Amino acid sequence: MQYTISDGFADELKAHAAKMFWTAFKGKLHPVMRPQAKALAFFQLIANPTHAISAYAEDGSLIGLAGFATKEGAFMAGTIGQMCAIYGYFGGIWRGLFLSILERPQKPKTLLMDGIFVDATARGQGVGSALIAAIKKKARTLGCTSVRLDVIDTNPRAKALYERQGFIAQGTTDIGPFRHIFGFKKSTTMVFTLND
Repeated sequence: MQYTISDGFADELKAHAAKMFWTAFKGKLHPVMRPQAKALAFFQLIANPTHAISAYAEDGSLIGLAGFATKEGAFMAGTIGQMCAIYGYFGGIWRGLFLSILERPQKPKTLLMDGIFVDATARGQGVGSALIAAIKKKARTLGCTSVRLDVIDTNPRAKALYERQGFIAQGTTDIGPFRHIFGFKKSTTMVFTLND
């Protein structure tokens, strides 16, 4: 399969990006973000193209995305106000509180990966590896010295991909009783150190 990698994506692709994000992460987000229609509306509202790298098939269709976070913003980082706009006041407040459990601190000189996903029709074609390589390149251009991500224990395939790409596990975080909500017990922090 032929594909191209480029920074960002057009605003008219926000709905498609939201759908891809939901498909990739609904396993852990569904209990908090359901119903699906509202989840898709929320992710479409907050999707930030300036903090994403995209993969396109030859026909121009969006087949993959890698989001990232810096101190200036993130690919998927909504506010309580945006949450309430979709779910109502009470629904937005409690969902925001639960999602705050998954937040990760931003460290200086570190690019934080904010989700990576590839359309089912394009998997096994090297798109994920190409997006990770582009994330590393983006980190260098932003003056970062490392790339960090967190992978959950129910996604060993992703962890294996990151290990092949040179990411090294730095520790695990147990989410305790919240595992009953999000469907995973632990997340592993992995770091790729950029060489000069």
